[in-house]
This record gives sequence, C-alpha cells and structure tokens, in this order.
Amino acid sequence: MTVEARVQAALESLPPAEQRMARFFVDQKQSVLLGSAAEIAELAGTSDATVVRTARSLGFESLSALRQMLLSDLTGTPSPGKRLARTLQETGDDGAGALRHVIDLHESVLDVLKRPEMADAFERSVDILARAGRRHVFGIGPSGAMADYASLQFNRIGLPTSALSMSGIALADRLLWLGKGDAVLMMAYAPLYREVEIVLEQAMRLDIPVVLISDNLAPLVSGKVAETLPVPRGKADHLAMHGGTIVLIEAMIIGLAKRNSQAAFDSLERLSTLRGSIDKAWVKRGVRKNRSKHTPG
Repeated sequence: MTVEARVQAALESLPPAEQRMARFFVDQKQSVLLGSAAEIAELAGTSDATVVRTARSLGFESLSALRQMLLSDLTGTPSPGKRLARTLQETGDDGAGALRHVIDLHESVLDVLKRPEMADAFERSVDILARAGRRHVFGIGPSGAMADYASLQFNRIGLPTSALSMSGIALADRLLWLGKGDAVLMMAYAPLYREVEIVLEQAMRLDIPVVLISDNLAPLVSGKVAETLPVPRGKADHLAMHGGTIVLIEAMIIGLAKRNSQAAFDSLERLSTLRGSIDKAWVKRGVRKNRSKHTPG
C-alpha cells in the first residue's frame, strides 16, 4: 500500500489537524523527505508534534518509516498501461466523466501552485533564469515537447534559450551549448535517468545553477540543484498530467518578460517584422503601439 492509499483509507477517521497534515504528506513529498519534523511543521503551519502524531496515526512507527515508504513510492515505476487503467477506473463511463476527473485533478494542482512557499521558490527561480547569459531547458519524452515550447517562448521575449530535448547520444551535441554564466531549467522525474545525471554533472562542472520542476526527483538529486519547484502531476500511480507544469512555464514567461520588458518588446517587434518579411500579407500587431495590451502568443 502506498502512502497516498494509507492517507485515503484513514483520512475520515483523523482529527482535522491530522487530516491537513496527511494531505501535506501526499502533496509535498519532497518537503517531507528532505525536512526535519520542525521544518515540515513550519511549512505546513502546524506543530512538529502533529507531524509525528499524524505519521503514527497512518500506521508508521516513526517519521523515518513514513519517509522510507514515500521514497519507495516515488522511485517505483508502474507501467504506463497500469497507470492508464487506474485512471480510467476513476473517470466513469462517459466523456463528461473524464472531463470532470481531469478538471478536478488540475484544480488540486493549482491549489499547490498558489501556496506561499511555491511563490517564494518561483521568485527565486525567475531570478536565476533572468540573471543567466543563456538558458537551457531540459526535458525528454513528454517533457521534451514542453522544453521546446519554453525555449521558443523565452527566445521570443529576447532571452537566448536552447532546448535540451534530445535523449540518448543525441543529447551530447546539445550539451556542447552549455557554458559558464548559463542556467538550466530541468523538467525530470524519477527514476534517475542517465540523461538527467549527465546534465547535472555538466552543470556542476561549469558551475551552472539548475532549477528543477518535478514532483518526485528532488530527493534523488539533493545538493545538485539550486531550486526545486514541486509541481504535482495528478494522482500517484495514475496517468501523469502536465497541465500544472504548462501553467508554471507560462507564468515564467510573464515573470521573465516583466524583468526586462523593453527587451521583450524589442524582440517581439523584430519577430513581427520577420514574419512580415516572410509573408507580405502578414498584419503587424503593433507591439510598440499597444504595449499595455500585448502578451506573447
């Protein structure tokens, strides 16, 4: 039984304070794995006694025992088929049920993104990316498409960025782009793939800060990343949902554009001019005349 399953089974029988703490165990796995009881309590807005008491109420002998099961949950790799089967069991028999299920999942993710500790980590992450001479966005598999998207949008607002979205030996050519003064935005998840290890090794060698977006990898790369943004991807052992990550990336686009709006407007004006050069029928969007209304798109 996973930690999430234990929480679901015991939740209604727990006192309100322990219910909140149990939900925190599920939503903030990295914090539970890396923090002391006092640190976890501070993040959760409760006492360290409640942290330990809730762990015992869930059937664990200690907070350490809870951590061991959490780490096992995070590093386990159910097959994609099993994840899909578990997801389908909860969606009902019609399309509307699937829509409601996914909306509910994303609303819970948005609640996590609204937390004060996430806002603080986000601000620090934007600082890291804004200060860099060049940015590199890492992601493979489904995250590769998001890495390409983030790279395109960062470049549009005048921030030189490359996508480290290749797997296998093809990644080696992209890694040649890394240099001192750069920063890496990494989207990666357990297990710890070789590509992730190599990117982290190269970043450490060149003293490049890494901002990690992940819901389960942070405990495995502790000390190798400058900042972690723990974005849930839906329910554990279910089909992974990436909507929350897209929301975070688009918030970064806006946050970075605000840091140097003049450069963003200049870059978008150049983009509009280039589009017009390629297609004379292109209607310019008047970036300079409508700066207050313009958003990168």
